[in-house]
Amino acid sequence: MDATVAPPFKAGGKPAAQEPYGQRSSSRPQPASPRPSPSEARQEAPAPVTLRPRTGDKPTERVPVILETAGEADYRLIDSGDALKLEQYGPYTIVRPEAQALWPKSQVPLWERADAIFTGDTDEDGMGRWRFPHDMLGETWPMRLLDAEFFGRFTSFRHVGVFPEQLAHWRWMKAQVETAGRPLKVLNLFGYTGVASLIAAKAGAEVTHVDASKKAIGWGRENQALGRGESLPIRWICDDAMKFIQREERRGSRYDIILTDPPKFGRGPNGEVWHLFDHLAGMLDICRELLSDDARGLVLTAYSIRASFYSIHELMREVMRGRGGVVESGELILRESAGSKQDGEAGSGRALSTSLFSRWVPK
Repeated sequence: MDATVAPPFKAGGKPAAQEPYGQRSSSRPQPASPRPSPSEARQEAPAPVTLRPRTGDKPTERVPVILETAGEADYRLIDSGDALKLEQYGPYTIVRPEAQALWPKSQVPLWERADAIFTGDTDEDGMGRWRFPHDMLGETWPMRLLDAEFFGRFTSFRHVGVFPEQLAHWRWMKAQVETAGRPLKVLNLFGYTGVASLIAAKAGAEVTHVDASKKAIGWGRENQALGRGESLPIRWICDDAMKFIQREERRGSRYDIILTDPPKFGRGPNGEVWHLFDHLAGMLDICRELLSDDARGLVLTAYSIRASFYSIHELMREVMRGRGGVVESGELILRESAGSKQDGEAGSGRALSTSLFSRWVPK
């Protein structure tokens, strides 16, 4: 369901392996071929899968919910401003574009110490390269979040192999798995490099990880090997997400937790076309059918869409009509940890919004 292979990584002029995936946000890799015009893309897209009729009351609602990440072990947002963000990933401090950082920087001296700076195309869909002001760095480095080990990676589309704002969902998922009293089955759709899958498996879940990119699946397996987790119960599946869940429904498969992180636009391994607004409702509708009777949650994260969280909130409530429970929706944010207070100003560092989310839970 993701886009085709992206152009080669460039770090200080050193080429590396091609990277995978579709489009998520300013930091998600993009298609290698030119994106089709809206009319061309619509012609290529299959007919949307519509919602099936549902009866019963809609779940109760909890809005707005702000899920915050203020830092965890190998990650923190140090400062932001002037359309940039300064973050720590493991041993490195990294500067990347961030259009939503509309305010001025507050810790200017810290930016001068950055180990890596993404430069080049400032468009959110654009490629670029990494500049290393001090020492030349390798393409990958080891990281650890919530007991899961994985590789951080410099890529030509400004992302680094992990999206730390998802820690809010991962903590919730980890707690559900550890307190269930039985092995939960977790489905990770559009699973990318597999950090969420590793966290779930290490907590005791049986995980099915689905991504349309062979490269992303390869990265996930490398991450699994880094932490000597080859024996962890993870099924790595390279497939179109919609086709996979349709087959799972026909097979009668059930999952206790489903994580979905779909791109705005992407292509599957056989050229399948994904459009978020065309296919999101149908995807969630099928995911509902895949939830077990004792399911713990269905999580949707949405990046780079021109909509409020209420759009996906109301969709989730319609999908889960008659199932009871609660739908809670809002935004994922990163909180600056180095402090951005001005003289006489109280409170913690500034909040940087990253994405919308909606989550159904049974109670």
